[in-house]
Amino acid sequence: MGMARAVGLLLGVAADGAFGDPRRGHPVAAFGKLAARVERVLYRDHKLSGALHAAVLSGGALALGVLAERAGRGRPAVQTVTTAAATWVVLGGRSLAVQGAAIGRELDAGQLPAARERLPHLCGRDPEKLDANGLARAAVESVAENTSDAVVAPLLWGAVAGVPGLLGHRAVNTLDAMVGYRSPRYRRFGWASARLDDLVNLLPARLAALLTVAGAPVVGGSWRGAWQTWHSDAAAHPSPNAGRVEAVFAGALEIRLGGRTEYEHGVEERPVMGEGRMPDSGHVTRAVELSRVVGGLAAVVTALIALFRSRR
Repeated sequence: MGMARAVGLLLGVAADGAFGDPRRGHPVAAFGKLAARVERVLYRDHKLSGALHAAVLSGGALALGVLAERAGRGRPAVQTVTTAAATWVVLGGRSLAVQGAAIGRELDAGQLPAARERLPHLCGRDPEKLDANGLARAAVESVAENTSDAVVAPLLWGAVAGVPGLLGHRAVNTLDAMVGYRSPRYRRFGWASARLDDLVNLLPARLAALLTVAGAPVVGGSWRGAWQTWHSDAAAHPSPNAGRVEAVFAGALEIRLGGRTEYEHGVEERPVMGEGRMPDSGHVTRAVELSRVVGGLAAVVTALIALFRSRR
């Protein structure tokens, strides 16, 4: 079981690296459409309605994962294939790298309109109000956060809980991206999805931060700066998870992140993390390289966790 799960995770990582997300018929996109339909039925400006919305959709994803896991019980080849397929579906490493690298190139060429047009592929900020440094900062912070949410976290849950862990985490993370905002519409309805996302990413975010410290020297970064900024600045961030990975990326790249952050639903004042200068296009490119290194380390570590758990 452990060997099949470990091999399946590695094959899924390889498939994501080689092919990225399917251009048509992506299961996550289909889940998003389903979630929007369920929202139209269940929406009330109340936490209980939002909790029901989160429970129905994340529970459904978990149930589908349980069925897939049972189909592979006692059949290592089937378990390997189902784990690999689920891993490929839920990972976002290649898409993250492609979009981040493109923004880095566009900023380097001074093509701010193109960078603004691409930014929504990474995050929900209002790009029209951002200058070159603001776009670079938004890109680096989004690359950092998504390295944890879209790469490290699904792999860790896959190692621990197999296909149910992979699908369940992706469902929770997608719901948070859809309704977890502090906007007037979702402040109450999205509360359960946001808190559930915080919970399932507590350990993955810290593993991602640790792997970032280890991988920083590979891209010419500072492991010492990453460690120090993580422990000195992360706790001030309003998110218990995003603050960890954003702080450690800031320290690794020796830049400053945080500050005024504008979304469509309003403005948030984030704490400043790091002591370097404001990020530029080169830092976006290095952040993408660091994300790839962290993803590779996460694949190895989580495969080993899967093997260790089976032996126990």
